Amino acid sequence: MRRLANAVALSLALGALSAGAVGVAVGAAPAGAQVTPVPPPSPPGAVLLLTDHALDGRGGSLGATRVLILDGKIASIDAANGAAARVVDLRGYTLLPGLIDTHVHLDSHFDRAGRIATEKESAADQALGIALAAWETLRGGVTTAQTVGDPSERPVRDIVRDHGLPAPRILTSLAPIVGRGDATPSLDSLRALVRARKADGADLVKIFASTSQRVGARPTLTFAQLAALCGEAKRLGLRSMVHAYRAQVEVAARAGCTQIEHMTYATRDEIAAAASYGAFLSPQVGLVVQNYIANQGRYLGVGNYTPQGMKTMLDDLPRDFEVCRYAAEARGANVVFSTDATAGAHGRNVEELIGRVEHCGMSPTQALISANSMAASAIGMGDRLGFIAPGYEADLIAVDGDPATDITALRRVVFVMKGGVVYRWEGARGP
Repeated sequence: MRRLANAVALSLALGALSAGAVGVAVGAAPAGAQVTPVPPPSPPGAVLLLTDHALDGRGGSLGATRVLILDGKIASIDAANGAAARVVDLRGYTLLPGLIDTHVHLDSHFDRAGRIATEKESAADQALGIALAAWETLRGGVTTAQTVGDPSERPVRDIVRDHGLPAPRILTSLAPIVGRGDATPSLDSLRALVRARKADGADLVKIFASTSQRVGARPTLTFAQLAALCGEAKRLGLRSMVHAYRAQVEVAARAGCTQIEHMTYATRDEIAAAASYGAFLSPQVGLVVQNYIANQGRYLGVGNYTPQGMKTMLDDLPRDFEVCRYAAEARGANVVFSTDATAGAHGRNVEELIGRVEHCGMSPTQALISANSMAASAIGMGDRLGFIAPGYEADLIAVDGDPATDITALRRVVFVMKGGVVYRWEGARGP
């Protein structure tokens, strides 16, 4: 009931925020009055981006060109005209598709006291915390974020989509499905959980097949249980993301699950096997553990955030680097951008990509592809996102420097556009 009340209050609070942003009056309608729903924002006008260097999201590059944006989509490359368009001069910077982070936790934020927020926080503060996390993520160059998993994420997804709250395009799993480590749940009951997520409006299902790394990383679901969950998700048109360690990595991939997260303690052979099944693989090496350690005073004492748990994560970081190298080297592996960003990490998502180049042997181009076209495929939107071409969504960023040769250029975001709307522009030229 507390979660439901929070979700309702969150929806109302975010609705008020969004309504204020677009100039809609907020107030109670007279009893019995007919109320017209607030329409989504009108498509932005034409925008012409001038660039002398662009990366297309699939490993290719564009030279000097003019990218014309109409109705929130890329209309043409090397546009011959655009006299009526608003011009943004990005010459001197590198243009690339907006980043797609396939695993964040926008509901995770620090409360007014600077501690990790809990269910004791008011619904209004929770709403503002999620909205701020989303805004920071967008400003950091992430134009699509898959946030997994809390019911409070659905209202923010909807208000962003329907009313233009400044935030990345959001996908959410809602509440996760957590294995109990025994065979008690029947396969039919597990399938029913997936159907419930679908009915609630989830974009994917998040499944815990292992306990947290902080408490032993033990298996919590069998192959048959994972096959039932991921098979039902696929039947319903949902993707599945699995939190897995050790041998559960190969088990989840063999069960037909879409995306495997973390993978710490897995062997080279287990990761190679997971890659052979076509699963998207998501090691984390550059952000999540480092953020926990840097902010451990804000986390300790809540849930399983203990000094020993923090020490375990820090001690295991070399294993994370090792696992990431295994994934990068596995034949045909689909390694995708995924940060597991929590409170303190929002807006710094690119540190994961920098870490993959520094610790995993990935080239900058491989890291960028993992956050552009590969990530778009992982979330089932490869025909809309992650590539600079006519017909694709105008989700674009520009950075100071060339990340294809110096991945740290991603720290210097100067321009962010999502759906043809400019949310950040700090360059020397422009409108």
